[in-house]
Amino acid sequence: MSGTVTAGIDGSPESRAAAEWAAREALLRGLQLKIVYVREPVPRRLAQNPLLDPEAYRHWAEQTVQEAAEGIRARHPGLTVVTEQLTGTVADILCEAAGPAELLVLGSRGLGGVGGFLAGSVSLAVVARAERPVVLVRAAEQAADEHRTDPAGVPSAAAPFRPVVLGLDIDDPDDTLLEFAFEAAVRRKAPLRAVHSWPEPPTSFYRFAGDVELYDSLARGQAELLSKVLRPWRQKFPDVEVIESSRCGSAAQNVVEESRDASLAVVGRRIRTGLFGDRIGHVTHAAIHHITAPVAVVAHS
Repeated sequence: MSGTVTAGIDGSPESRAAAEWAAREALLRGLQLKIVYVREPVPRRLAQNPLLDPEAYRHWAEQTVQEAAEGIRARHPGLTVVTEQLTGTVADILCEAAGPAELLVLGSRGLGGVGGFLAGSVSLAVVARAERPVVLVRAAEQAADEHRTDPAGVPSAAAPFRPVVLGLDIDDPDDTLLEFAFEAAVRRKAPLRAVHSWPEPPTSFYRFAGDVELYDSLARGQAELLSKVLRPWRQKFPDVEVIESSRCGSAAQNVVEESRDASLAVVGRRIRTGLFGDRIGHVTHAAIHHITAPVAVVAHS
């Protein structure tokens, strides 16, 4: 790896917020920040249109990248910032840019609804294909939002970080996902809240005497399984406070609810290629669209 946190920008408010978040993450990791702008190639017939000036577009792109880099250097004087302009299909180029980086950071537009899905099409395409971790950041995200409130009740970057929340499938736990979440908690000196969901029992369990005891037994069993999965990671990261949350119900809904006070939400995406192409998964899909905190999607085998 090249030792960079890479941020893709396009001049939008959400991409500027993503670049700022990436700068803070690069400082936490002790890495340099690379800011990437991807220009779509202009079709020849459009390039001949007098109303479209490719040279003006190129100049605007250069200015956008330089202004972003200069602003970040001014706000984070100890951070090394490099820039790069590339040409091609945005999602394709960003996936390539993610390869040598430790982390790719992008802006994320909109919550829920058809508009949100369409507006975030590039980010979704990158998340579905990139094999490096991708973090999506909302336009309104600020440094103080990642931290608890100060004694006066005001969010402050000087206060401790809010928890890192991990959505975990204990039936097939992945080391890459777990390590990413624990290391994120270590860097932030924050608690790690591991969220595991299990399906609600058939309704017939509620119809007969003893059903409550059966439900309680299922709940205890699931909680014990979660503890078993986390035990070696607690030993590997003894300084991380781990909060175990084993909940009955929808995994997607539970992760979203548990992330309301998160500094970072971490979810996984299994790398699959087949007849229907790459897939994100419903839990990760819900996290991307409904969690307001930055969401890290970690691809794993």
